[in-house]
Amino acid sequence: MGSHKVCLSFDFDAMTGMVARGLKTPTPISRGEFGAIGVERILRTLEDSNILGSWFVPGTVIKTYPELCRKIYAAGHEIGNHGWTHVPPASLSPESEESGLVRANEAIVEITGAPPAGYRSPSWDLSPVTIDLLIRHGFVYDSSMMGHDCQAYFARTGDIVHDEEPIEFGKESKLVELPVSWSLDDFPHFEYLRMPNSLAPGLANARLVLENFLADFDYMQRTEETGFLVYTFHPFVVGRGHRMELLEKLIEGLKKRGAEFVRMDEVAREFLAASENRT
Repeated sequence: MGSHKVCLSFDFDAMTGMVARGLKTPTPISRGEFGAIGVERILRTLEDSNILGSWFVPGTVIKTYPELCRKIYAAGHEIGNHGWTHVPPASLSPESEESGLVRANEAIVEITGAPPAGYRSPSWDLSPVTIDLLIRHGFVYDSSMMGHDCQAYFARTGDIVHDEEPIEFGKESKLVELPVSWSLDDFPHFEYLRMPNSLAPGLANARLVLENFLADFDYMQRTEETGFLVYTFHPFVVGRGHRMELLEKLIEGLKKRGAEFVRMDEVAREFLAASENRT
């Protein structure tokens, strides 16, 4: 049987997700601030389980919590680019998007000493120029799209999407895509978010979410010779007690199933090496 891998990824957004939605009063800021508490809990759990993960941190969060980000890096985890703020690239001009990308890279270099290998867009909403910008700035992989559930692929550029005609797919780029899914993300399952014109109910039963998370691995293991799953967590979400228990039970259940826990940059570089060998 081939290798079935798991990437535990953590988007340390703190209060930036609230600020990007215009929620800047004391209570939503404190809600994001809880993320710092969650980080400490997650780091302990990962250390106890001997697991390295991948963390995506907006530049403004790195500047707000530099010592905590240094602690993440010192523990052996990867730190990836998650924009300068949490405004999605699709809502930015190309100039603002590139400026934020560069600023966030500089903040990461101050922590790790090297540019990041990976990028994850805020809210998983890329702009038409994001892939080209990532290639221009030397990224190895992106983790913002959903074209597969357990296999890496090369991101495309230049898709033409018509309203009433077939889609014209663009060309494959050299940027590796490590796909994600809202179903393997803690935020939509758990986070209650009331906005003026919308309501995200969240507050799901953690036991049932755990069943879903494990079932996706079971299906991959049964149907794919090799593959990987990316689980996405947010410290201010998963850091609550019953959800930390979910994370602990997820790790335990995946270990029992023989999962190999790896950082996302490892998966991307292995995929690149295998692709070069095929050619």
